[in-house]
Amino acid sequence: MKYQGKSHKFGSDVNTDYIISGKYKFKTLDMNELAKHVMEDLDPDFYNKVTPGDFIVAGTNFGCGSSREQAPLAIKHANISAVLAKSFARIFYRNAINTGLPVIECDTDLIDPGDVLDVDLTNGIIINRTKDIEITVKPLPQVMIKILTDGGLAAHFRKYGGFNLE
Repeated sequence: MKYQGKSHKFGSDVNTDYIISGKYKFKTLDMNELAKHVMEDLDPDFYNKVTPGDFIVAGTNFGCGSSREQAPLAIKHANISAVLAKSFARIFYRNAINTGLPVIECDTDLIDPGDVLDVDLTNGIIINRTKDIEITVKPLPQVMIKILTDGGLAAHFRKYGGFNLE
């Protein structure tokens, strides 16, 4: 799985209410509508800045807060190809994989806002094209790659009738 896009950088402890404010989460289940409000409390113009394939880049503890799946789903529907962070809240991490949003733990200090990145999930390599540097990350387990490729856990189960570890 390979992606290319520009980075939109945020700090540490970005909670799920910053990702998608509670004032929207309870008004609609339309993910395309929720996507218009992703990250707006931290950057009111975020949705208009995103080009399909871009990345959210953050510090530590990205996605802390509630266990609702709206946060990773809204990010995915905002045309973000993956989230790169130093660490993730565990529930957010699993919800992201389960909903088909790639999440990658890596050193984000070498990535600045607007940097163009090539991300290769299978081989665990991020190339910062703007700075001409390579960032190595631990590749995701094959089962997670398969779940992401299938579009999330529900799609994976529909395709295989359960987990397919081959």
